[in-house]
Amino acid sequence: MKPSKIKEALRICIKAMQPTFIWGPPGVGKSQVVAQVAKEIGHKLTDIRTVLLDPVDLRGLPTVENGVAKWCPPDFLPKKGKWIVLLDELNAAPPLVQAACYQLVLDRKIGEYTLPKDCVVIAAGNRETDRAVTSRMPSPLANRFLHLNFEADLEDWVEWALDKEIMTEIIAFLRFRPELLINFDPTRNEKAFPTPRSWEFTSNILSANGSDIEYDLVAGIVGEGAATELMGFLKIIRNLPDIDMILMSPAKAAVPDNPAVLYAICGALAKKATEQNMSRVVKYGNRLPAEFSVLLIRDCIKKNEDLTKTRAFIEWASVHSNVLL
Repeated sequence: MKPSKIKEALRICIKAMQPTFIWGPPGVGKSQVVAQVAKEIGHKLTDIRTVLLDPVDLRGLPTVENGVAKWCPPDFLPKKGKWIVLLDELNAAPPLVQAACYQLVLDRKIGEYTLPKDCVVIAAGNRETDRAVTSRMPSPLANRFLHLNFEADLEDWVEWALDKEIMTEIIAFLRFRPELLINFDPTRNEKAFPTPRSWEFTSNILSANGSDIEYDLVAGIVGEGAATELMGFLKIIRNLPDIDMILMSPAKAAVPDNPAVLYAICGALAKKATEQNMSRVVKYGNRLPAEFSVLLIRDCIKKNEDLTKTRAFIEWASVHSNVLL
């Protein structure tokens, strides 16, 4: 299930107060999706890394009042209000910690502590087939959850990447080589491999670096194969036509025939698109091959929804309404 569908499912589960477990390979953004949903629906989030807990940590510490022992719940459990309790890496936690979660997940309490009325439990973890550090989840605990399988999706990632100011070159490269968004094979026992998370790291490294060790740095994040392809792609698109010149003369500026360059131009134009220059962006876009014209305009409105109010977009959309559905 792609991230946008995971978010839709989580909203339903949270409304129904249904505990939910999100399964997926490392680095795809499972916990980030939960955080995004919490922000969008106005819930607070407490992210509990269960792999770091001991069984007694959830119940808290004992204290004595008037000769009677009582348990003080830990500070990371919410006291009141609307909350999402994210039990991250739950299936990587020791069996006794997982067992301690039974009552919290099903009965909404542990010891003398009770979850607030508007609080829901979400859990996340890697699949056993990913060869990550996991413990087999006991059937009684698994049966307490609704289970969702998380799969990376390029268009969902691009929408997120545009919002997070990920390098245009990275977005263009993954548009050109979408199969490298995630390329994880647990049988290869690689330390560095492409995932949505590692491409974000790559963007950060390339933005901060301008030295001759660029390849080595990228290879240390996404692996040698993906790094080699990215470096070749960057070598091509770093000789792009000047984007400002394209905007100054959209009717006459050259239209390259190299798909890699076209992906990069579309990304760069979308990044610079404003309400003031949208007509020029559309004019150049109309000269591109059809699939790149659509890609350009879609990225423009993903970056800035206000562009849908411009006359240039409305006129373009009236002709291309079938591809915007």
